[in-house]
Amino acid sequence: MFAPRTTPWPLVALFTAGYLAPYLLPTTVGRLERGLALSATQAGAVGSALLLSSATAGFLLASRVERAGARTLARLGLLLAAVGYGGAALTTSVPAVVAGAVIGGFGSGTATTVAATRIAAERDPHRASALGLLSVSALAGVVYLTVPRLPGHGLTLAAIALTALAVWPLTSRLPAGTPGPRRTGAGDTAAARLPHRRSGAVLAGTMLLWSLAQNALWGVSGRIGVGQAHLSEPTVGVVFAVALGAGLLGVLGAGALGSRLGRALPIGGGTVLIAGCIALSASATGLGGFATGEIAWNTVYPVVLSYLIGLAASLDPRGRWAVLVGSASSLGTAAGPLTGSVLSAQAGFPVMGAVLGTGLLLVALPMTAVALHTGGRPLLPGAVRRRGGHPAAVVAAATGTPTGAVPEVGAPEQPVVEIPLDGTPAPARRTYDTAAATRAPGAPH
Repeated sequence: MFAPRTTPWPLVALFTAGYLAPYLLPTTVGRLERGLALSATQAGAVGSALLLSSATAGFLLASRVERAGARTLARLGLLLAAVGYGGAALTTSVPAVVAGAVIGGFGSGTATTVAATRIAAERDPHRASALGLLSVSALAGVVYLTVPRLPGHGLTLAAIALTALAVWPLTSRLPAGTPGPRRTGAGDTAAARLPHRRSGAVLAGTMLLWSLAQNALWGVSGRIGVGQAHLSEPTVGVVFAVALGAGLLGVLGAGALGSRLGRALPIGGGTVLIAGCIALSASATGLGGFATGEIAWNTVYPVVLSYLIGLAASLDPRGRWAVLVGSASSLGTAAGPLTGSVLSAQAGFPVMGAVLGTGLLLVALPMTAVALHTGGRPLLPGAVRRRGGHPAAVVAAATGTPTGAVPEVGAPEQPVVEIPLDGTPAPARRTYDTAAATRAPGAPH
C-alpha cells in the first residue's frame, strides 16, 4: 500500500516521538496517581500540564520552523523530551516530576510542530500522517502490554524519553530549513498571508473541543476499567493494547481509502460513531461493554484524526494551519484529563460520557462543513478540482505537460471542430462548455 522509496521515515519517526505522550496518557496519569499517592484530580492536572506545555510549543513555533530550520528544532525538541521525561521518571519528588513533565511536554510539542510542518509540505500529507499514526499506535500498544507488569511510577515517562533518544539519529536526514510554496515577485506578500483564515479558525476551534472530548474519556479510561468495570490493571492494559491494535487496522484502512470518500464523510460520520463509542465505554460495568467501547472507539479515532490532519495540512502548504490546528488540538488534549476527572467526580462516568458524546455531535457539523468547503490544496494552474481535494491536472503538471493543455474552470468556451474520418464535409462549428469538455470518459452529460 505504501511505497518504501517515497516514505518520509524521518518525519514518521519524529511524529511518533511527539505524539507518544498523549497516546500513553491514561497509564501515565494512573501510574502517577498510584506511585506518588496523588488524588485523581492532581494526577489529571499533571497530565494536563504536560499537554498544555506541548500545545504552547506549537503556538510559539508555528511560524518559526522555516527560519530556525527543521533539523535544529527537531533535535531541540527531542533533547527536551529526553531530559524532561527521563528526569521525571527517575525522581519521586512531586515538584520535580511536574517540572520534568512540563519540560518534556514542550519537547514533544516541538517535535510535533516540526513533523506537522514538514508533513504539510509533502505531496500527500494524509498518507504521511496515516503512517505516523500507524507507528505511534503500534509503539503505544507495545508499552501497554509491558508496563502494567512492571513496578514504578515513571515507566511510561521513561518509554517516551527512550523513544526521543532513538529518533535522534534520524534527524540528520531532515533539511536545515522547511521549504515553503513557490513564490514569484508580487506573489510574495500573498504567499506570506495565512490562507483560508475563516475555515482554519473554525477547524482549530472545533478541533480543540473534539480533542477535549476524546481525552476527557481517555484520561479516565483506566479508572473506568478498574473502578467501574471491576477489571485488574493488567486486564485493562490488554484491552488498551488490543484497542490500539484495532487502531492500526483503522489507520491502514484510512491509508488504503485515501481521498476516495473525500474528507467530509470520514470526518463527520466518524465523529458521530466516536460519540456513541464514548457513551458506551463510559457506561460499561463489565469486560464486554468496556472492551467493546474502547476497541471500537480506538478503531475509528485514528481514522478521523488522520483525515483532520490532512485537512489542516491542505489549508496551507507552508504548514502553518497544520501546526496551529494541531496546537489547538493539544489545548483540548491538555484540558481533557482534568475535565474528565471533574465531570466523573461530580456526575459519574455514565453522565460524563453522555455529555462528551453530545458535545461531539455538535462539533461534527462545523467540522464537516469545513471539509466540504475546502476541498484541499490550492489548485495548480489549469487544474480541475475533484472530490477529495486533489487536482485532476496534477499528473499533467508532474510530467511536464504545459498547464495550458488542461482548461481552467470558468475559462471562456472554446470552439470545437469535429473532423470526420469518412471524407464527408466537416459540419459547422459547435461550442461546448469547458466543464463538459473535461468530464471523465463515461460520465453523464
